[in-house]
Amino acid sequence: MRMTDNRRRVVIVSPHFPPSNATAGHRTRLFAAHLRKYGWEPHVLAVDPRFYEEPLDWDLMRLLPADLPVSRTRALPLRPVRVVGDLGVRALLWQYCALSKLAARREIDLLFIPIPPNFSALLGPLLNWRHKVPYAIDYIDPWVHPWPEAEKRFSKAWFAYKLGQLFEPIVLRHASLVTGVAPGYYQGAFDRNPDIPPKPHVSLPYGAEIRDFSYLDEHARPVTLFDPDDGNFHVVYTGTLLPRAKEPMVAVFEAVRELMESSPDARRLRLHFIGTGNAATNDEPCVAPLAEAAGIGHLVREHPARIPYLDALNHLNRAAAVLVVGSTEPHYTASKIFPAILSGRPVVAVLHAKSSASSILAETRGCLVVAFDDRRPVGDRRGDIAAAFRALLRDGIVPDADRDAVLRTCSAENLTSSLAQAFDAILPPRELAATP
Repeated sequence: MRMTDNRRRVVIVSPHFPPSNATAGHRTRLFAAHLRKYGWEPHVLAVDPRFYEEPLDWDLMRLLPADLPVSRTRALPLRPVRVVGDLGVRALLWQYCALSKLAARREIDLLFIPIPPNFSALLGPLLNWRHKVPYAIDYIDPWVHPWPEAEKRFSKAWFAYKLGQLFEPIVLRHASLVTGVAPGYYQGAFDRNPDIPPKPHVSLPYGAEIRDFSYLDEHARPVTLFDPDDGNFHVVYTGTLLPRAKEPMVAVFEAVRELMESSPDARRLRLHFIGTGNAATNDEPCVAPLAEAAGIGHLVREHPARIPYLDALNHLNRAAAVLVVGSTEPHYTASKIFPAILSGRPVVAVLHAKSSASSILAETRGCLVVAFDDRRPVGDRRGDIAAAFRALLRDGIVPDADRDAVLRTCSAENLTSSLAQAFDAILPPRELAATP
């Protein structure tokens, strides 16, 4: 007789999965693409795109492995009455029923739940109580987090915050593993619940997927939001502007204004902000007013609504440089750093010194990082920010970012290897099936 491989099956709960352009769906896509190499058979549980609220990005389907099993459920519709917008809440019943059927057929060895959407995490304890299926929670954002909007009593954000305080301890108590994009994303949950026994945990930053750029190289598309050949120096920022990123953004604009006063060449700068709104369909500018107040509104072009993922990568590819601006919160780790690095463009980054993104970029050739902290507030670093832009304008395109260095440590494949090891550690050793 010989022993055959007995793969374990992990179901990843990802309501916002391609063709949604949500960050959680992208993270699921990267893990699911590589888990098979490490002994795990992935199965994604998503929601039917008919129930998505955001615009659909069908190009993302081209980036999925052709043989990846994906099941899709119904959700509470948004029309004719929009009772609740959160897709995790709207799909909870249907997702639980689908998981129960898989568990009853013994087709789940582990449940993996990236959050947000936060209330999808309730599927973990529900399935564990009913079917004894172990589960892991992946913090893409902190769940219980005092956003400024949550301070307004009886607002939607306030209710979400209070419900998080109620449900997070339940989810955490019964979880077998906790992961997150950085330790700060889940450490607060441990600190708030000291009575819960310590949990295995591991931080896994957003992964770099070079194959996304390879696909773009093979399928050319036009740049629509600026002309790369018009003689200006186009700098591109992609992604939402979070409330606590406004202070660093103001420092960037003030630094550019100061640079214009000392360097006429700075007038060639064109700063483009793409997908800055806090919702997929938001077209309300939030960056342009800050630029106007700083006196450089004529240099800034804002496109608040999100554009398709591959179009966003294409604009990074064709920019003269990429801008990354982080939050004043130490735990914040920007998902946008890896597309910025892999674009091969020089990067100017303004980040908190304790952010893991700051250390990753600082070690990558072609990235100019200005770090701040409580001792050195971002407003005091305007001279360093201006110097970074001056260096770009004076020296032109700096050497390409060192993609190999990033891929050695933060490739989606390597991070999935670490995730699979964490999965293996919380389950009993594999039993290999005997065959003649």
